[in-house]
Amino acid sequence: MRPVAGSELRDLVKLSGLMLASGCAWYLGYVFADIIPEDTVSIAIQNLQNIGERPVIKAPLPKRQKCDHWSPCAPRSYAYRLLSGGGKEKMAKICFEDELLISEQRGNVGRGINIAIVNYKTGKVVSTKFFDMWEGADFSGEMTAFIKDAPQGSLLLMVTHDDGSARLKDDGKKAIEELGSKEIRNMKFRSSWVFIAAKGFKLPDNIEKEKINHSDNRKNRYSGWPAEIQIEGCIPDNLI
Repeated sequence: MRPVAGSELRDLVKLSGLMLASGCAWYLGYVFADIIPEDTVSIAIQNLQNIGERPVIKAPLPKRQKCDHWSPCAPRSYAYRLLSGGGKEKMAKICFEDELLISEQRGNVGRGINIAIVNYKTGKVVSTKFFDMWEGADFSGEMTAFIKDAPQGSLLLMVTHDDGSARLKDDGKKAIEELGSKEIRNMKFRSSWVFIAAKGFKLPDNIEKEKINHSDNRKNRYSGWPAEIQIEGCIPDNLI
């Protein structure tokens, strides 16, 4: 008889192990099939098949807040958001209590300084108007009269679009300055500017009231115009 070579012996051992493992697997499968109820196996298989079909649970979308704030205002307070214009195409917006008081959609926004007057007690808009400070009649004097005619107990919300400075005269600057503006005399050609003020009462010190962004050809977002700017916040409704 020919002696068994080492490699053949190893192959024989592997084959014997494979046959033994297969036999054990068959026997264990037979035992488990006999022990585990058929319904249980069917349910398990069905659950595995349904894994891919089950809907993915998603977190609910955050609730939209008034004037698109990130977080809600406290009860008994007014939400506001003022956005200046950007270049010639992106028009200014004034939102108060989730109502667009001045916007392109409403057709009441224009070049210059846009102003909305709101009755503080009711939270309702009284009047809106824009004053072209680039060309035309003496809109600076008309704007000054509009501001001075605003009733006591009013909120005045102001935003620029395009340019609000070229024909803005000193009487107009003084009227806005008397409302608390710190930047109106710093306004330059095509500066983006937003401002909220109260007439006849005082707004809280901790709310955002004013912001300005000057034209700088090295940093302008639009050709010849700086980026638009905005302020937003909440005003308690019990200040007067």
